[in-house]
Amino acid sequence: MSRRGRDRESRPPEVRGGPSVASGRGAGAVRDTDPDPSADGHLRKQIEALEEVSRAIVSDLYLEDILKLIVMVTAEVMDSNICSLLLLNEKEGTLEIRATQSVSEEYLNKPPIRLGEGIAGMVAKENRPIQVRDVKTDPRYANKRVAEKEGLCSLLSVPMSVKGRVIGVLNCYTSTPREFTPEDVKLLTAVANQAAVAIENTELLVKTRIIQEELQTRKLVERAKDILMRNLGISGEEAYRRMQRKSMNTRKSMREIAEAIILADVGEE
Repeated sequence: MSRRGRDRESRPPEVRGGPSVASGRGAGAVRDTDPDPSADGHLRKQIEALEEVSRAIVSDLYLEDILKLIVMVTAEVMDSNICSLLLLNEKEGTLEIRATQSVSEEYLNKPPIRLGEGIAGMVAKENRPIQVRDVKTDPRYANKRVAEKEGLCSLLSVPMSVKGRVIGVLNCYTSTPREFTPEDVKLLTAVANQAAVAIENTELLVKTRIIQEELQTRKLVERAKDILMRNLGISGEEAYRRMQRKSMNTRKSMREIAEAIILADVGEE
């Protein structure tokens, strides 16, 4: 073997047969571009959280249980001290706590926040996320006494909206100063919008059920009215008035009165 060949074989592996680390393409540079396992783990945790929220929304759980699960999962994935979900009371123009994983009576008994006031009120009114590094020193924050007692520091607050209509706010607090990343904002916004869809769907179901019940009641009242007209020989207007008086005197609903009349008529046949 030639001397040049022996020198080449005797060189360290990182030098032999390739560019140096200093060139930016060596082993050290490659290691710098390797994916961060902790970042992958956090991303996986976020995806699992969204999947859990999605499963809850399409489950048979009651709305209160769904909202409770949402705040618990969100608090965990966001490493949040307190996570709370506030819904907009459109009639009163206020935001009211509907779900939180906090067991603090002080926090649970916070007064409602008026639309446009405080951080959450601004988020709801302007339909945009707001983050605060320290709520105890931010003049916009409305409940500093509660924040000091509960040890709250940073806050990320995002709107819950359906088709551009804000129906509430999702809040995440930390106990130490924190700069929320764009990924944090995206995650919390995604969860908030999923929660908004769940609430919207539930409200639609309730409204549909109410309409169906009203239609059924109307049919029963009409049937009972026809029975009274036939049996007593009175007008439809008089039959309806008698049913109303019976309802007021007995403190029963018109549906109950109608059902009693129909049942009695069936028994006489």
